[in-house]
Amino acid sequence: MKKVKKNLALFALATIALMGVTSCAEGAPEQLGLKDAFEGKFYIGTAFNEPQILGIDTAAIKVVKENFNSIVAENVMKSGPMQPTEGNFDFEMADKFVEFGVQNNMHIVGHTLIWHSQAPRWFFTDKEGNDVSAEVLKERMRTHIHTVVSRYKGKVHGWDVVNEAILDDGTYRNSKYYQILGEEFIPLAFQYAHEADPDVELYYNDYSMFNPGKREGVIKMIKMLKERGLRIDAVGMQGHLSIHHPVKEEFEASIKAYSEAGVNVMITEMEITVLEMPDFRVGAEISTNYEYQQSLNPYTEGLPDSVYVQLEEMYIDYFKLFLKYEDVISRVTVWGVNDGHSWKNGWPVRGRTDYPLLFDRNNEPKPFVEKIIAEALKGNN
Repeated sequence: MKKVKKNLALFALATIALMGVTSCAEGAPEQLGLKDAFEGKFYIGTAFNEPQILGIDTAAIKVVKENFNSIVAENVMKSGPMQPTEGNFDFEMADKFVEFGVQNNMHIVGHTLIWHSQAPRWFFTDKEGNDVSAEVLKERMRTHIHTVVSRYKGKVHGWDVVNEAILDDGTYRNSKYYQILGEEFIPLAFQYAHEADPDVELYYNDYSMFNPGKREGVIKMIKMLKERGLRIDAVGMQGHLSIHHPVKEEFEASIKAYSEAGVNVMITEMEITVLEMPDFRVGAEISTNYEYQQSLNPYTEGLPDSVYVQLEEMYIDYFKLFLKYEDVISRVTVWGVNDGHSWKNGWPVRGRTDYPLLFDRNNEPKPFVEKIIAEALKGNN
């Protein structure tokens, strides 16, 4: 099902591996990048923030170019920043983001067209502040999606069309989209996106996709879209994971279930937190906020060895899982370049110090990255 060109991968990897063990001019071996190790398996992606888009964070940009072949904008392509007032689109940051991807031959993901959380308030109300009619909201959705998707036609490879519309119990979130249009807003969004760019891939993206209730609801939605003849290429399983709450068995069950429903699987927004959640049931609901307590921020001076070992083992276990299903997984994206960029430092408790990504705050790969690369290369020997 997944369209990945593997015919040249073995030759390319053999060449790269040879370079990796050959001494460079200074006598030190070159480091094999993540994207090279996973060539022919799935894309390795990361989220781009504004300093990176503007070219300010040059150290992080170097890491991206060496290790990632897919990028997604963390915030600048959401509907609020893109169309803050009706009819007034701000493309400056999105244009820069897409141009970076094009210049560096990246797989570019647009994130996100329809999301309740960062939609502009005007989207749902009239001049008196009352809810707009269903027809008005449909037209606003159509205009926004057509304008944004068509602008990046032929450059953006796939769009997160709808983000986080289904709750953990499988029912629809009671968002303004749902209140005004019911579940119809989802097929409409996919219809409008396909109209704007018939060749671009279309995705549904959500957190807690390992949850059995949500899994059932998402599969029901996939079947509904397909029965209507609408395009949906993949689902994004947000990988907001924790060393304190292992969910690997259900995660694997969901990979299998979504692929059996006829779509590819993307691991999106991945990180593994080492910090305790005040309440694990919140998933990744961005509006959640808990009061700061020192007991919830224990690692301000670095990780104890015992905690680092848990982080390493969990990352390696999950990448082994992804490799097991490389035939249906098309992309694995970590949500940020280094630990300092992670949203988990400020969510769900502001002011914490977390270590959830593959690169540390100095943009150095954590030691287990080399082990992940080794796992990727095993199947090519």
